[in-house]
Amino acid sequence: MTSKLALVVGARPNFMKAAPLIKELHRFPDRFTPALIHTGQHYDHKLSKLFFDELNMPRPDVYLGVGSGTHAEQTAKIMIALEKTFLDDRPDLVIVFGDVNSTLAAAVVTSKLCLRLAHVEAGLRSFDNAMPEEINRIVTDRLSDYLFASEKSGLVNLKQEGTPESKIFFVGNIMIDSLAGNLEKARQSDILDRLGLHSQGYVAMTMHRPANVDNPELLGSILDTVRTISRKIPVVFPCHPRTRKMIEENNLGDIDNSADLRMLNPLGYLEFLHLQSEAKFVLTDSGGIQEETTYLRIPCLTVRENTERPSTVEVGSNIITGTDPEKILEAADNVLAGNSKIGTIPDLWDGHTAERIVEILKKLPL
Repeated sequence: MTSKLALVVGARPNFMKAAPLIKELHRFPDRFTPALIHTGQHYDHKLSKLFFDELNMPRPDVYLGVGSGTHAEQTAKIMIALEKTFLDDRPDLVIVFGDVNSTLAAAVVTSKLCLRLAHVEAGLRSFDNAMPEEINRIVTDRLSDYLFASEKSGLVNLKQEGTPESKIFFVGNIMIDSLAGNLEKARQSDILDRLGLHSQGYVAMTMHRPANVDNPELLGSILDTVRTISRKIPVVFPCHPRTRKMIEENNLGDIDNSADLRMLNPLGYLEFLHLQSEAKFVLTDSGGIQEETTYLRIPCLTVRENTERPSTVEVGSNIITGTDPEKILEAADNVLAGNSKIGTIPDLWDGHTAERIVEILKKLPL
Protein backbone atom coordinates (compact mmCIF):
# COMPACT_ATOMS: atom_id res chain seq x y z
CA MET A 1 0.00 0.00 0.00
CA THR A 2 1.40 3.39 -1.00
CA SER A 3 1.51 6.47 1.23
CA LYS A 4 -0.53 9.46 0.06
CA LEU A 5 1.52 12.66 0.16
CA ALA A 6 0.15 16.17 -0.36
CA LEU A 7 2.74 18.74 -1.46
CA VAL A 8 1.40 22.27 -0.91
CA VAL A 9 2.84 25.12 -3.00
CA GLY A 10 1.68 28.69 -3.34
CA ALA A 11 4.36 31.02 -4.67
CA ARG A 12 7.20 30.81 -7.19
CA PRO A 13 9.93 29.90 -4.66
CA ASN A 14 7.76 26.93 -3.63
CA PHE A 15 7.73 25.66 -7.20
CA MET A 16 11.54 25.55 -7.29
CA LYS A 17 11.61 23.63 -4.01
CA ALA A 18 8.79 21.22 -4.87
CA ALA A 19 9.88 20.38 -8.43
CA PRO A 20 12.87 18.15 -7.61
CA LEU A 21 11.04 16.47 -4.72
CA ILE A 22 7.95 15.52 -6.68
CA LYS A 23 10.17 14.25 -9.50
CA GLU A 24 12.05 12.04 -7.05
CA LEU A 25 8.86 10.79 -5.41
CA HIS A 26 7.51 9.69 -8.78
CA ARG A 27 10.48 7.33 -9.06
CA PHE A 28 8.87 5.18 -6.36
CA PRO A 29 5.24 4.60 -7.39
CA ASP A 30 5.05 1.51 -5.20
CA ARG A 31 5.84 3.59 -2.10
CA PHE A 32 4.31 7.03 -2.67
CA THR A 33 1.30 8.63 -4.32
CA PRO A 34 2.14 12.34 -4.37
CA ALA A 35 -0.49 15.01 -5.09
CA LEU A 36 0.49 18.59 -5.88
CA ILE A 37 -1.78 21.27 -4.39
CA HIS A 38 -1.34 24.80 -5.75
CA THR A 39 -3.06 27.32 -3.49
CA GLY A 40 -2.93 30.11 -6.06
CA GLN A 41 -1.23 32.48 -3.60
CA HIS A 42 0.88 33.58 -6.55
CA TYR A 43 -1.96 34.57 -8.83
CA ASP A 44 -0.18 35.51 -12.06
CA HIS A 45 -1.42 32.48 -13.99
CA LYS A 46 0.74 33.15 -17.04
CA LEU A 47 3.92 33.38 -14.98
CA SER A 48 2.96 30.42 -12.81
CA LYS A 49 2.38 28.30 -15.93
CA LEU A 50 5.79 29.37 -17.25
CA PHE A 51 7.48 28.21 -14.04
CA PHE A 52 5.70 24.84 -14.16
CA ASP A 53 6.73 24.38 -17.79
CA GLU A 54 10.36 25.38 -17.21
CA LEU A 55 10.75 23.13 -14.18
CA ASN A 56 9.00 20.20 -15.91
CA MET A 57 6.51 19.98 -13.06
CA PRO A 58 3.25 18.10 -13.46
CA ARG A 59 0.14 20.24 -13.50
CA PRO A 60 -1.35 20.59 -10.00
CA ASP A 61 -3.76 17.88 -8.94
CA VAL A 62 -5.67 20.57 -7.04
CA TYR A 63 -5.74 24.30 -7.79
CA LEU A 64 -7.37 26.42 -5.06
CA GLY A 65 -7.09 29.82 -6.77
CA VAL A 66 -7.20 31.93 -3.60
CA GLY A 67 -5.56 35.01 -5.17
CA SER A 68 -4.42 38.12 -3.35
CA GLY A 69 -5.42 39.86 -0.11
CA THR A 70 -3.94 40.95 3.18
CA HIS A 71 -1.87 38.38 5.04
CA ALA A 72 -4.87 37.47 7.21
CA GLU A 73 -7.33 37.34 4.30
CA GLN A 74 -5.06 35.25 2.12
CA THR A 75 -4.10 32.85 4.90
CA ALA A 76 -7.74 32.41 5.92
CA LYS A 77 -8.85 31.67 2.34
CA ILE A 78 -6.12 29.06 1.97
CA MET A 79 -7.01 27.44 5.30
CA ILE A 80 -10.69 27.13 4.38
CA ALA A 81 -9.90 25.64 0.98
CA LEU A 82 -7.24 23.27 2.29
CA GLU A 83 -9.47 21.98 5.07
CA LYS A 84 -12.07 20.91 2.51
CA THR A 85 -9.39 19.31 0.34
CA PHE A 86 -7.81 17.36 3.20
CA LEU A 87 -11.18 16.21 4.55
CA ASP A 88 -12.14 14.88 1.12
CA ASP A 89 -8.94 12.88 0.75
CA ARG A 90 -6.91 12.62 3.94
CA PRO A 91 -3.19 12.43 3.06
CA ASP A 92 -0.76 10.38 5.13
CA LEU A 93 1.68 13.29 5.08
CA VAL A 94 1.46 16.96 4.13
CA ILE A 95 4.70 18.52 2.89
CA VAL A 96 5.19 22.30 2.93
CA PHE A 97 8.06 24.48 1.76
CA GLY A 98 9.71 27.68 2.91
CA ASP A 99 7.93 30.52 4.65
CA VAL A 100 5.05 31.84 2.53
CA ASN A 101 1.43 32.23 3.70
CA SER A 102 0.47 28.95 2.02
CA THR A 103 2.99 27.16 4.22
CA LEU A 104 1.58 28.65 7.42
CA ALA A 105 -2.01 27.95 6.39
CA ALA A 106 -1.27 24.33 5.51
CA ALA A 107 0.58 23.82 8.80
CA VAL A 108 -2.34 25.07 10.90
CA VAL A 109 -4.97 23.08 9.00
CA THR A 110 -2.87 19.92 9.06
CA SER A 111 -2.36 20.22 12.81
CA LYS A 112 -6.08 20.78 13.47
CA LEU A 113 -6.95 17.69 11.43
CA CYS A 114 -4.30 15.59 13.22
CA LEU A 115 -2.39 14.89 10.00
CA ARG A 116 1.38 14.50 9.81
CA LEU A 117 3.36 17.50 8.58
CA ALA A 118 6.85 17.82 7.10
CA HIS A 119 8.57 21.18 6.61
CA VAL A 120 11.23 21.48 3.93
CA GLU A 121 13.65 24.34 4.70
CA ALA A 122 13.04 24.20 8.44
CA GLY A 123 14.84 26.10 11.18
CA LEU A 124 15.75 29.28 9.33
CA ARG A 125 15.51 32.38 11.52
CA SER A 126 16.09 36.09 10.91
CA PHE A 127 15.19 36.86 14.56
CA ASP A 128 13.10 39.74 13.24
CA ASN A 129 9.45 39.24 14.15
CA ALA A 130 8.50 42.27 12.06
CA MET A 131 8.97 40.03 9.01
CA PRO A 132 5.76 38.10 8.21
CA GLU A 133 7.91 35.26 6.93
CA GLU A 134 9.54 34.86 10.34
CA ILE A 135 6.18 34.22 12.00
CA ASN A 136 5.34 31.71 9.28
CA ARG A 137 8.62 29.85 9.86
CA ILE A 138 8.29 29.69 13.63
CA VAL A 139 4.68 28.47 13.64
CA THR A 140 5.26 25.93 10.87
CA ASP A 141 8.31 24.46 12.61
CA ARG A 142 6.47 24.25 15.91
CA LEU A 143 3.62 22.27 14.29
CA SER A 144 5.76 19.98 12.13
CA ASP A 145 6.38 16.31 12.78
CA TYR A 146 9.42 16.17 10.53
CA LEU A 147 11.80 19.05 9.92
CA PHE A 148 14.18 19.03 6.95
CA ALA A 149 16.90 21.64 7.52
CA SER A 150 18.75 23.27 4.63
CA GLU A 151 21.75 24.60 6.55
CA LYS A 152 23.48 24.06 9.88
CA SER A 153 22.03 27.21 11.46
CA GLY A 154 18.62 25.56 11.10
CA LEU A 155 19.80 22.61 13.18
CA VAL A 156 21.09 24.93 15.90
CA ASN A 157 17.92 27.03 15.98
CA LEU A 158 15.58 24.06 16.18
CA LYS A 159 17.55 22.41 18.99
CA GLN A 160 17.71 25.67 20.94
CA GLU A 161 13.93 25.96 20.60
CA GLY A 162 13.52 22.55 22.21
CA THR A 163 12.67 20.52 19.12
CA PRO A 164 13.42 16.81 19.68
CA GLU A 165 16.40 15.71 17.63
CA SER A 166 14.42 12.71 16.38
CA LYS A 167 12.28 15.12 14.31
CA ILE A 168 15.21 16.98 12.69
CA PHE A 169 17.03 15.94 9.52
CA PHE A 170 19.89 17.84 7.86
CA VAL A 171 19.29 17.28 4.16
CA GLY A 172 20.74 20.35 2.41
CA ASN A 173 19.16 23.00 0.21
CA ILE A 174 16.51 21.75 -2.19
CA MET A 175 16.54 25.07 -4.11
CA ILE A 176 20.01 24.09 -5.29
CA ASP A 177 18.59 20.88 -6.79
CA SER A 178 16.53 23.03 -9.16
CA LEU A 179 19.38 25.40 -9.88
CA ALA A 180 21.98 22.71 -10.55
CA GLY A 181 19.55 20.72 -12.67
CA ASN A 182 18.59 23.68 -14.84
CA LEU A 183 21.75 25.80 -15.07
CA GLU A 184 22.96 24.51 -18.43
CA LYS A 185 19.45 24.80 -19.88
CA ALA A 186 19.23 28.35 -18.53
CA ARG A 187 22.48 29.30 -20.23
CA GLN A 188 20.88 28.51 -23.57
CA SER A 189 18.54 31.46 -23.05
CA ASP A 190 19.12 34.44 -25.33
CA ILE A 191 18.21 36.96 -22.61
CA LEU A 192 21.64 38.64 -22.67
CA ASP A 193 21.59 39.04 -26.44
CA ARG A 194 18.07 40.45 -26.36
CA LEU A 195 19.08 43.01 -23.78
CA GLY A 196 22.43 43.81 -25.39
CA LEU A 197 24.40 42.68 -22.34
CA HIS A 198 27.66 40.83 -21.91
CA SER A 199 28.96 38.65 -19.08
CA GLN A 200 30.15 40.61 -16.03
CA GLY A 201 29.04 43.83 -17.70
CA TYR A 202 25.91 44.56 -15.64
CA VAL A 203 24.22 44.21 -12.27
CA ALA A 204 21.05 42.13 -11.80
CA MET A 205 18.54 43.50 -9.29
CA THR A 206 15.34 42.38 -7.57
CA MET A 207 13.35 44.13 -4.85
CA HIS A 208 10.04 42.97 -3.41
CA ARG A 209 10.07 42.74 0.41
CA PRO A 210 7.26 44.79 1.97
CA ALA A 211 9.72 46.40 4.40
CA ASN A 212 11.55 47.90 1.42
CA VAL A 213 8.87 48.56 -1.17
CA ASP A 214 5.85 49.54 0.92
CA ASN A 215 7.66 52.55 2.38
CA PRO A 216 7.81 55.17 -0.43
CA GLU A 217 10.60 57.14 1.24
CA LEU A 218 12.78 54.06 1.68
CA LEU A 219 12.02 52.72 -1.79
CA GLY A 220 12.87 56.12 -3.27
CA SER A 221 16.18 56.11 -1.37
CA ILE A 222 17.03 52.61 -2.64
CA LEU A 223 16.23 53.60 -6.22
CA ASP A 224 18.36 56.76 -5.94
CA THR A 225 21.23 54.62 -4.68
CA VAL A 226 20.78 52.19 -7.54
CA ARG A 227 20.79 55.09 -10.00
CA THR A 228 24.19 56.09 -8.62
CA ILE A 229 25.46 52.54 -9.16
CA SER A 230 23.99 52.49 -12.67
CA ARG A 231 26.25 55.40 -13.67
CA LYS A 232 29.18 53.06 -13.17
CA ILE A 233 27.66 49.83 -14.51
CA PRO A 234 24.24 49.12 -16.05
CA VAL A 235 21.58 47.72 -13.70
CA VAL A 236 18.90 45.35 -15.00
CA PHE A 237 15.80 45.27 -12.80
CA PRO A 238 13.08 42.65 -13.50
CA CYS A 239 10.43 44.32 -11.41
CA HIS A 240 7.90 42.60 -9.16
CA PRO A 241 4.34 43.87 -9.85
CA ARG A 242 4.04 45.04 -6.24
CA THR A 243 7.22 47.10 -6.56
CA ARG A 244 6.25 48.59 -9.93
CA LYS A 245 2.90 49.62 -8.51
CA MET A 246 4.58 51.45 -5.61
CA ILE A 247 7.02 53.19 -7.96
CA GLU A 248 4.23 54.39 -10.21
CA GLU A 249 1.79 55.39 -7.45
CA ASN A 250 4.43 57.42 -5.62
CA ASN A 251 6.06 58.98 -8.71
CA LEU A 252 9.47 57.58 -7.82
CA GLY A 253 10.81 58.02 -11.32
CA ASP A 254 10.36 56.57 -14.77
CA ILE A 255 13.17 54.06 -15.09
CA ASP A 256 11.77 51.96 -17.92
CA ASN A 257 13.55 53.98 -20.60
CA SER A 258 16.86 54.56 -18.85
CA ALA A 259 19.82 53.01 -20.66
CA ASP A 260 21.67 52.50 -17.37
CA LEU A 261 18.80 51.38 -15.13
CA ARG A 262 16.39 49.16 -17.03
CA MET A 263 13.16 48.03 -15.40
CA LEU A 264 11.75 44.89 -17.04
CA ASN A 265 8.64 42.84 -16.52
CA PRO A 266 9.22 39.72 -14.37
CA LEU A 267 11.29 37.04 -16.08
CA GLY A 268 10.81 33.29 -16.12
CA TYR A 269 13.01 31.11 -13.93
CA LEU A 270 15.45 30.10 -16.66
CA GLU A 271 15.89 33.61 -18.03
CA PHE A 272 16.53 35.10 -14.62
CA LEU A 273 18.88 32.27 -13.67
CA HIS A 274 20.95 33.02 -16.77
CA LEU A 275 20.81 36.76 -16.05
CA GLN A 276 22.10 36.42 -12.49
CA SER A 277 24.66 33.73 -13.36
CA GLU A 278 26.50 36.16 -15.67
CA ALA A 279 26.10 39.33 -13.56
CA LYS A 280 28.97 41.25 -11.98
CA PHE A 281 26.94 41.17 -8.81
CA VAL A 282 23.31 40.90 -7.72
CA LEU A 283 21.43 43.48 -5.64
CA THR A 284 18.41 42.00 -3.88
CA ASP A 285 16.24 41.58 -0.79
CA SER A 286 15.27 38.00 -1.71
CA GLY A 287 16.17 35.05 0.49
CA GLY A 288 16.27 32.59 -2.39
CA ILE A 289 18.61 34.73 -4.46
CA GLN A 290 21.04 34.89 -1.54
CA GLU A 291 21.21 31.09 -1.80
CA GLU A 292 21.46 30.95 -5.59
CA THR A 293 24.26 33.52 -5.79
CA THR A 294 26.15 31.64 -3.07
CA TYR A 295 26.00 28.45 -5.15
CA LEU A 296 26.99 30.40 -8.27
CA ARG A 297 29.74 32.16 -6.26
CA ILE A 298 28.57 35.58 -7.42
CA PRO A 299 28.71 38.59 -5.07
CA CYS A 300 25.28 39.38 -3.64
CA LEU A 301 24.42 42.66 -1.91
CA THR A 302 21.39 42.06 0.29
CA VAL A 303 19.44 45.22 1.04
CA ARG A 304 18.15 44.08 4.41
CA GLU A 305 19.27 44.43 8.02
CA ASN A 306 19.42 40.67 8.61
CA THR A 307 19.22 37.29 6.92
CA GLU A 308 17.63 33.98 7.89
CA ARG A 309 20.31 32.27 5.79
CA PRO A 310 23.56 33.04 7.67
CA SER A 311 25.54 30.42 5.77
CA THR A 312 25.31 32.64 2.68
CA VAL A 313 27.31 35.26 4.61
CA GLU A 314 29.55 33.05 6.74
CA VAL A 315 30.46 30.66 3.91
CA GLY A 316 29.03 32.13 0.73
CA SER A 317 29.28 35.32 -1.30
CA ASN A 318 26.50 37.30 0.38
CA ILE A 319 27.02 40.74 1.95
CA ILE A 320 24.33 42.28 4.18
CA THR A 321 24.37 46.01 3.44
CA GLY A 322 21.18 47.14 5.12
CA THR A 323 19.36 50.06 3.50
CA ASP A 324 21.94 52.77 4.26
CA PRO A 325 22.93 54.29 0.87
CA GLU A 326 26.56 54.73 1.92
CA LYS A 327 26.91 51.06 2.89
CA ILE A 328 25.26 49.88 -0.33
CA LEU A 329 27.53 52.10 -2.44
CA GLU A 330 30.63 51.06 -0.50
CA ALA A 331 29.86 47.38 -1.04
CA ALA A 332 29.13 47.96 -4.75
CA ASP A 333 32.38 49.89 -5.21
CA ASN A 334 34.33 47.08 -3.53
CA VAL A 335 32.89 44.53 -5.95
CA LEU A 336 33.56 46.76 -8.96
CA ALA A 337 37.15 47.25 -7.76
CA GLY A 338 37.61 43.47 -7.55
CA ASN A 339 37.75 43.39 -3.76
CA SER A 340 34.68 41.25 -3.05
CA LYS A 341 34.73 37.82 -1.46
CA ILE A 342 34.02 34.84 -3.67
CA GLY A 343 32.87 32.44 -0.97
CA THR A 344 32.38 28.70 -1.04
CA ILE A 345 29.33 26.41 -1.18
CA PRO A 346 27.73 25.29 2.13
CA ASP A 347 27.52 21.64 3.12
CA LEU A 348 25.01 19.49 1.21
CA TRP A 349 24.17 22.22 -1.31
CA ASP A 350 24.99 19.67 -3.96
CA GLY A 351 21.83 19.06 -6.02
CA HIS A 352 20.88 15.83 -4.20
CA THR A 353 18.63 17.09 -1.40
CA ALA A 354 15.45 15.62 -2.87
CA GLU A 355 17.08 12.19 -2.95
CA ARG A 356 18.02 12.46 0.74
CA ILE A 357 14.49 13.54 1.71
CA VAL A 358 12.89 10.63 -0.13
CA GLU A 359 15.27 8.14 1.47
CA ILE A 360 14.20 9.48 4.87
CA LEU A 361 10.52 9.36 3.93
CA LYS A 362 10.89 5.69 3.04
CA LYS A 363 11.88 4.96 6.64
CA LEU A 364 9.25 7.07 8.41
CA PRO A 365 6.00 5.60 9.80
CA LEU A 366 3.59 7.13 7.28
